[in-house]
Amino acid sequence: MTTEQTTSPPRAGVGITASGLGQSVRDGRRILDDISLAIQPGEVVAIIGASGAGKTTLLETLAGIRRPAAGTVSYDGATGEGALGYVPQDDIIHRELPLERTLRYAARLRLPPGTGPVEVTERVAEVLSGLGLTDRGAVPVGRLSGGERKRASIAVELLTRPGVFFLDEPTSGLDPAIAVDLLRVLRTLADAGTTVVLTTHQITDVDRCDRVVVLTRHGRLAFAGTPAEAREFFGLRSLAEVYLRLAEETDPAALPDRFAAHRDAGPAARPVDPGAAGHRQVGRLRQLGVLAARNAEIVARNRLTLAILLGSPLMVLGMFALLFRPGAFDPAHPIPNVTVMILFWIAFGGFFFGLTYGLLQICTELPILRRERLAGVRLVPYLVAKVAVLLPLLALVDLALLGVLRGIDRLPPVDGAGFAALYTTLLLSSAAALTLGLLCSAAVSDAAQATLMLPMLCFPQVLFVGAILPVPAMAAGGQWLSYAMSNRWAFEGLGHTAGVERLWRNGASPLGPPLLATYGDSFSRPVWVNWLVLGGFVVLFLGATWVVLVRRESRRAS
Repeated sequence: MTTEQTTSPPRAGVGITASGLGQSVRDGRRILDDISLAIQPGEVVAIIGASGAGKTTLLETLAGIRRPAAGTVSYDGATGEGALGYVPQDDIIHRELPLERTLRYAARLRLPPGTGPVEVTERVAEVLSGLGLTDRGAVPVGRLSGGERKRASIAVELLTRPGVFFLDEPTSGLDPAIAVDLLRVLRTLADAGTTVVLTTHQITDVDRCDRVVVLTRHGRLAFAGTPAEAREFFGLRSLAEVYLRLAEETDPAALPDRFAAHRDAGPAARPVDPGAAGHRQVGRLRQLGVLAARNAEIVARNRLTLAILLGSPLMVLGMFALLFRPGAFDPAHPIPNVTVMILFWIAFGGFFFGLTYGLLQICTELPILRRERLAGVRLVPYLVAKVAVLLPLLALVDLALLGVLRGIDRLPPVDGAGFAALYTTLLLSSAAALTLGLLCSAAVSDAAQATLMLPMLCFPQVLFVGAILPVPAMAAGGQWLSYAMSNRWAFEGLGHTAGVERLWRNGASPLGPPLLATYGDSFSRPVWVNWLVLGGFVVLFLGATWVVLVRRESRRAS
C-alpha cells in the first residue's frame, strides 16, 4: 500500500470539544457519563476501553450519528459540505460491483451538484491512488482482501475530503502487517490536515496515535492524553496492561476523579448541531437516477440473484404444466374447480415473485444505507429506485408467465383487451408483493430473519384469499382478514376478467352453479376496483417502509 498524499489541497482539520457528554439506553442505564475532552485539528486519536465501555457510542456521539442525552459536542474548523466522514465496522460498499464503479456511484451521490463526469473520474482516480488501490479498481469488492475492503470503505469517505474522519475498529480482524499499513494511511491523512478519531481493541494501534482516550467499564473518562502520558498516569510500562488495570479498579469514580485535575481545557470552539454538519445534498432526481443505475448493475452482476429471479418463474411454469390439464376454460366443457385453482396459483405466483424480489433488498445493505443517509441520500429516491429496477423485471416475468400459460392452453380464451387486463392485475399483484417485501426487509436486521418471514407472509395469502375456502363461507374473523390480503384482490380480478361467473353458470358441468353460489359476488366487481385496491397496497406498503426506516434511524440516533 502506498501512503502518498493526494495532490488536491487538503481541507483544514476540525477540532472537537466534548463537554459533559452522557448517553443512556432504553432501560435508563448510563453507558456514557460526563465525558469531557478536546481533540486538536490534524490529530490521530484512539478511543480504547473494555468491551461495553461505550467506545462506539462515544465515537458515534462525537460524529453526530447519535444525539447526546446530556452535554454538547462542538467543532472548531470547517464543518460544511463533506467535513465529516464516518466508517463503521461493517462494510459500507456493495460487494458485487468493481471497486472503481463503487466509488464512481458514491462520488455521484456525495460530490456537489454540478460535478461533471470528468471531475468524478479524476476524484475517484485520486482517491484510489492515495490509498494504493489503483491496480484493484477493476476487481469486484467481494474479491478484495479484508485490508483492501477496509481501505475501500475509507476511500468512499475520502471522496469529499473530510476535515474529520471517524472510524470504528478499522483494524479489527486484519493481519498485523495490514493493520500497521492502514494506520500509516491514517497518519498520512492526518499529516495532510484531516483529524482522525478511531476506536480500537488493538493496543499496538495506540502507539501510532497522537492521543489516547481511555474509558472505564462504566463509560466514564479515565484518561485522555498522549500514549506516553497514559503510561505515566497508569504507572505502566506497556499500555497492554491498561485493561487489567481498569478491571482491577473497584471504585468507578477513582480514575475519573484522579484524571479530572489534568483535564485539558481544549481549544476555542463554536457549538454546532452535529447532525447538521453534513453535505449539501444532491437533488432527488439525480439521487434516483444514480441509485437506480447502481441497483440495476448490482442485479446484473450477481449471477446467483439473477438465477433466482429468472429461475423461479421457470420452475412455477413447469409445475403449472405438470399439475393442470389443458382445456379447463373450454366454454363448452369447463372444469370449475380447476379454473379456480389455476387463477389462484397465477395470482399467487405473481405475489410470490414480487415478495421474493423485495424481501432481501434492504436488510442486506442496512450499513450502506445508514452511511449514505449521513451523506445526504434521501429515503424516497432510495425506495423508488428499488421499485424502478425490480418492477420491470417482474413485468417481464409476469408477461412470460401469462404468455406461456396461454400457449399451453391454461388460460381462458380472452381477446387482446382481456389478456391486457389479466396482465395488469398480475403486475399490480406483483408490485404490491414487492413493496410488502421491501417493508419486511426494512423491519428486520439480516437476511436470515427475512428468509424466516417468507412462509409467515405466504400462508395467509393462501388461506384467506378465497380460493381454498370462498370468502363468504369463512368465519367473520377470516372475512375481515381477507380484506388485508393483496392476493385476494388479484385472484378476484383475474376471475372477473376470465369470466368465471358466465363460464360456470352456462357450462355443461353441474358443479358450476353451486360453486358460483358459494363465491357470492366475489367476481362481480369491475376489475378496476381490484386494480385500485392493489395500487393502494403499493402506496401503503411503500409509505410504511419509509416510516420503518425513519423510526430505525431515530432510534439509532437517540
